[in-house]
Order: sequence, then C-alpha cells, then structure tokens
Amino acid sequence: MSEPHQDLMISSPATGLTLRGRIRIPGDKSISHRALMLGALAEGETTIEGLLLGEDPRSTAKCFQAMGAEISELNTTHVKVRGIGLGQLLEPLDVLDAGNSGTTIRLMLGVLASHAGRFFTVTGDASLRSRPMSRVVNPLRQMGAEIWGRKDGSLAPLAIRGQNLRPTHYQSPIASAQVKSCILLAGLTTEGQTTVTEPALSRDHSERMLKAFGAELTVDPETHSVTITGPTKLKGQAVVVPGDISCSRLLARCRRDHSRF
Repeated sequence: MSEPHQDLMISSPATGLTLRGRIRIPGDKSISHRALMLGALAEGETTIEGLLLGEDPRSTAKCFQAMGAEISELNTTHVKVRGIGLGQLLEPLDVLDAGNSGTTIRLMLGVLASHAGRFFTVTGDASLRSRPMSRVVNPLRQMGAEIWGRKDGSLAPLAIRGQNLRPTHYQSPIASAQVKSCILLAGLTTEGQTTVTEPALSRDHSERMLKAFGAELTVDPETHSVTITGPTKLKGQAVVVPGDISCSRLLARCRRDHSRF
C-alpha cells in the first residue's frame, strides 16, 4: 500500500524586507487596581496613564463608581478619577460586584470595613465565590470589623457593617500582597499604627503607591514588617502604569481560569 500523499511547504528567509513598528505592552494589573482605588479614596483628581483595560480593573472602577467616586471612561491614555476622600464612600444602592477579581474584593474589604456606620454587600462570579476570603476577613475581625458571609465569612457573598477599627500588629502566616494591602488600607482611617509582618516581604506595589499618595508608612525589611499610621489623608496624583508583558490577554486568561488564590 502506498503512503498517503502529503503536501509540503518550504519557506525561505525573506530578503530586503525590514519590519518596524511599535507595540504597547498592557499595563500592570496590580498597579492599575491600586491607582483606581487610591484615586477614588484621595482628595482631588488623579490621572492614570497606561491603565490595563481588562475585566478586573473594570470591576474595581465600577465598584468605586457605585460608592461615589467619579471615574472617566477607561482607556490606556488618560483616565481621570475624582476622589471622594478617605472615610467618605457612600453606601451603594446595590450589591458591589467584583466579577472575577480577587484583588478587587480582598483589597476593597479593608476599605469598606473601616467606613463606620455604613453597610456594604460584595460578591463576584461563580469562580470568585469559591475562593477563600478568610485570609483577609480574619485579620480585619481582629481589628473590630463586622463581616458576615458563607462558611463564617470565608466565602462571598459578604456583608460588611463599617466600624471604627482599632490598630493591630498582624503576624501573617503567608507572604501575600493582597492580605498586606487589605490591612494597610484598613489602617488608613484607623487611629494609631497598624503593622503587618510577613514571613517574607511580598510585592510592594501598595507601599510605594500609598507613600506617593501621601500616607505615613514605614517599611522594616529586616523584620519583613510594614507599618501605616492613621488616620491620614491621600492626595490625588498623576500615575503612569508601567507595562507588564505578562498581562497579555492570553496569559491573563490562563491565570484567571486556573488561579484559586
């Protein structure tokens, strides 16, 4: 029996051709989230250049718009955020939807828990509702937060009644930028010093950006500790989000589908 016929294609290097052009690397997702959040909590206007136009930052923007912050149409060139000021977020008329964004819901919990006298409910899509929230809920409860949810607050949807929180020194069992950032954001309006100590220093996006917005914050690299002193005020800033090639659409989708952090 003869072998089946196979078509062959032979290519040779092109000669005399030069490709030139520019590409825009998508903005860093972690910094995009924090730029929107801190801009919404600051006094005055924040401008953001290079924002990542993904679903996760869009979820953050929609949540803070629902609580009174003015955020212009999202784009990669120039986004304006008119902040409402620390402690001034409004009770939303509906449930806050974080979509698939763990960063949105976990960081936002620190903000909402410290807004005394206001009530919030937050949820997300089916994937987010299956992911653990106790890693931020438990330290917030140590600060006096009132948070309820499925499995004793370990799963969304979550309901939060804002309180005047008390400062804490939280010894985190894991190195997590989300846990650290959540507690630092709660410490912005908390009287006194709030400290997070990790077994190793996690990413420091929040520390750098909080300092840039005017927060009083110190870092001790020897003890892997970060301390924020509250209450404080944040001032609107001009933020340029650096590019992050790992935030390409394909890789971001893979991380989203497979992450359970």
